[in-house]
Amino acid sequence: MVAWIISRLVVLIFGTLYPAYYSYKAVKSKDIKEYVKWMMYWIIFALFTTAETFTDIFLCWFPFYYELKIAFVAWLLSPYTKGSSLLYRKFVHPTLSSKEKEIDDCLVQAKDRSYDALVHFGKRGLNVAATAAVMAASKGQGALSERLRSFSMQDLSTIRGDGAPAPSGPPAPGPGRASGKHGQPKMSRSASESAGSSGTA
Repeated sequence: MVAWIISRLVVLIFGTLYPAYYSYKAVKSKDIKEYVKWMMYWIIFALFTTAETFTDIFLCWFPFYYELKIAFVAWLLSPYTKGSSLLYRKFVHPTLSSKEKEIDDCLVQAKDRSYDALVHFGKRGLNVAATAAVMAASKGQGALSERLRSFSMQDLSTIRGDGAPAPSGPPAPGPGRASGKHGQPKMSRSASESAGSSGTA
């Protein structure tokens, strides 16, 4: 466990941060020689990180495995051994040069297939979302109609009668009818005279 922690720290500090800082200085100074040196290092380090993902699973039981990783990173960085430049020039560059056309064709095909797959799955996702929205809307409308059907006429009349009941007596006086002191409607003078004459006769 201690060896794993130490190897992780060494790879992080000396294998990643230290080269990143010197790569920044090479870009800033526009020194082509330093720039090429650090580009070769990053290519080798990328391959090392990829291989390390699998070797950590299958070879971690090997004696001095983590110590060997620390020594390998130091060998890659050392200006005396120039390990990254040596590995790049002897193995990586010749291999990539001979397989470059096949790798480019594979990358183009993978890009086209990934684009087609993205479009296909995007269309399927939109179809599923639209179907789910339609089904949810239809279920909501069906539930509403079932709810309305469940009301009986008595329920509807009860709901309608929740307000003030309509008066059963004569209609309230409208704006054209004036009320007297006691709420009796005033009669016109001619109507009262005719009523008086009929009473005396």
